[in-house]
Amino acid sequence: MVSGPVPPPAAPLPGAVGLSHLSAYDWEAADGVCGGSPHLHLVCTEAYVVTGGRGAVQTLSPDGYRDTPLEPGTVAWFTPGTVHRMVQGGDLRVTVLMQNSGLPEAGDAVFTFPTEVLADPDRYAGAATLPAGAGAEAAARRRRDLAVEGYLVLREALVAGDAGPYRAFQRAAALLVRERVPLWRELWRAGALAAAERTGAQLDALAAGDAAHLGAASAYRAEPSRRGGYGMCGRRDEYALPGVTVPYGGG
Repeated sequence: MVSGPVPPPAAPLPGAVGLSHLSAYDWEAADGVCGGSPHLHLVCTEAYVVTGGRGAVQTLSPDGYRDTPLEPGTVAWFTPGTVHRMVQGGDLRVTVLMQNSGLPEAGDAVFTFPTEVLADPDRYAGAATLPAGAGAEAAARRRRDLAVEGYLVLREALVAGDAGPYRAFQRAAALLVRERVPLWRELWRAGALAAAERTGAQLDALAAGDAAHLGAASAYRAEPSRRGGYGMCGRRDEYALPGVTVPYGGG
């Protein structure tokens, strides 16, 4: 049994996935629903593994509007371009698995703010970014309410059979993040791509009868590096792990 201080892990999580733990917001929005800030990701698939409580995830996609129940044991995931809104139904707690070393928490997320906010990068950044310390909760509530305002317009149109506003939002989101793509590419190369390439090299070695890489075997553990931050969907516990991107600047 290992005792004493545990050194920080030197190996990434499987597949260079990122993770965080969320307790969904219980703040009531204009439509009477309690939950988080609707948003989408542009290059990452994200998954919710429900560990406690009840709730739902509302999604907008080319498939239309869906309301997927969440309960302990449920795994729900959504691909790039899917607008998702976590809904609190009672003590909902979720472990979030994020593709590409947790890139969604490093900016691969665009909130469903109204059209006029999306069209102004400076105004968007001001609405999306939370202050450190005092005032963070109030700013997170304002951000959530603004995202819900735009989301309800998209949802109403999609339910009525008009995907135009939803598609226009996707295009606006792509324009907002365009300048970040070079950084994201480097994070992907250092994380998910590097993990896949290591597996390829290990398969090549095994095919040649070489098991030398097994000599580096070890076990690791980690604790949250920050608890209770204001995430997009709820209060977030995050981890500083190898290959995991820096925390999302929006809280």
